[in-house]
Parts: sequence; structure tokens; C-alpha cells
Amino acid sequence: MTGKAVKLEVADQIAHVILNRPDAFNSLNPDFWAEFPAVFEEIEARDDVRVVVLSSTGKHFCAGLDLNSFKSINAPSDQDEGRKREAFRRHLLDLHERLGVIERCRYPVLAAIQGACVGGGLDMTVCADMRYCTRDAFFVVQEVNIGMAPDLGTLQRLPRLVPPGIARELAFTGRRMYGEEAREVGYVNRVFETQAEMLDAVMEIARGIAAKSPLAVHGCKELMNYARDHSVADSLNYVAVWTAATLVGGKDLREGVGAFREKRDVVYENLEPIQPGRRPHDD
Repeated sequence: MTGKAVKLEVADQIAHVILNRPDAFNSLNPDFWAEFPAVFEEIEARDDVRVVVLSSTGKHFCAGLDLNSFKSINAPSDQDEGRKREAFRRHLLDLHERLGVIERCRYPVLAAIQGACVGGGLDMTVCADMRYCTRDAFFVVQEVNIGMAPDLGTLQRLPRLVPPGIARELAFTGRRMYGEEAREVGYVNRVFETQAEMLDAVMEIARGIAAKSPLAVHGCKELMNYARDHSVADSLNYVAVWTAATLVGGKDLREGVGAFREKRDVVYENLEPIQPGRRPHDD
């Protein structure tokens, strides 16, 4: 799939999602908001994907929201203010859902970041499972620099990824956090000199993930996301339910142990595709 803002390539069980507006520094315009969730829906509907890599083209990963696309927000209107504000709230919630496809995806999402990752770009990468960047990459909570508080997820997710004091400093000051500092505070896993070197390494990590049981990897993501948002007691109960539901009678553990004992390559089945427009809990 190749859209106006987002491109999808699939090879070796890796779905490569590419932001593809380099001339506009991959700013998030209406084409992005339409295509991005559709790409992830396609990924979930395929039976040949086990991991996702999110990257971009050009000098910068993402320059944030395309402000020209949102200039009508404060435009004069005859619409009732109460109804106007209620509609805008629903609009924001819809944008939350469109970025949240990264977090809700069954497969790990690895973000490879070069240059600027600001505003909406940061809102995007805080949803990823792992982040990698080039040395010249920089991260900015841009909204405070233009007179607003971030409203697409950074304030809710960033303090769970870096020390809260660092998250607050970035939010209050709007300063740049460069690659090495991002690694030191735990926002990114590794820093690379060039984008090409970074993509080679991230793809190698992705291939390693793709070789594992997709059901086990999905379980890891599901259980860690659940634990982040729930108590230890609730999370321990959930892992017991998950294990009972997926391990007992399943093939993957037998295959993994068998391959280890027999000193052969392991072979796991892919996850069942999800019908477009439906999530598993819709049934």
C-alpha cells in the first residue's frame, strides 16, 4: 500500500510503515490521519506479519501537526459554542484512536527516528514498544511553544517512559532532547550515527522478534500494557487467565521445547488475521 502520506512494505514477516511526506517533514495532515489507521488495519488483516517497524523519509522523522490543516479551529463561527466544543472533544478523541493503533496493534512496533520528532511526532512515538534514533535526532514537546498543552497522548505516556521530572521539564520548557540524552533517560534503546545504520539494526532486531512465537510475543505486549495500567494484583490475575487461555493445549510451547531438544529450527504458525473493521473483542 502506498498512500499520499504513508507507505506500507511487507517482507520477511516485517511490516514496514513509512511516513512519506519528506518535503513537508512528514507533518501530520488529513491524508496521514486517514491512511495511518488504515495501514494498521491492513497489517492486522494479513497472515504474514509478526512485527512492525515505523520509520520515515527525508531529514526529519516528523515535524508534528500540519498547522495549515487545523487553522479553522479558532475561526469565527455561528455554531452554538456548546455544540462546537462537544464536537471538538469528539474530534480529539478520534485522533487519540488513530494514533492509538500503534499501542493496540498485536505486534511489537519499533520506531526508528531521525532528525526532528516534535509535537504530534512525539505523540506517535510514545505509543511505540521500542524507540531507536540517530545521534542528531531531537525530541520536543512542541505544543507549549505555541501556547497550548499537549492533547494527543504525550503527557499521559511520556512520564511512564522517562523519569517524571524529565517529562515535566520537557513539557514545561519545550526544549530539545537530543539522541544521547534520550538514551540516557531511557526514551530510546540505542543511538546510531546514521539513518541507514539505524534501519539496518532495527530490521535485525525485528527479524529476531519475528522468529519467536507470535502468540508469545503478542502475550508479552498485551500483558505489559495491561500491567502498566493496572495494579500488581490485577495484573497477576490477568496473566493467569491469559496463560490458561493460550498455553494449555496450545502448540507453541511443545514446538519450542521440541525444537530445542531436537536441535532443529523452530516453526511457529502465524496469528489468525483480524477481519478489517473488527477487533477480537468485537465477536
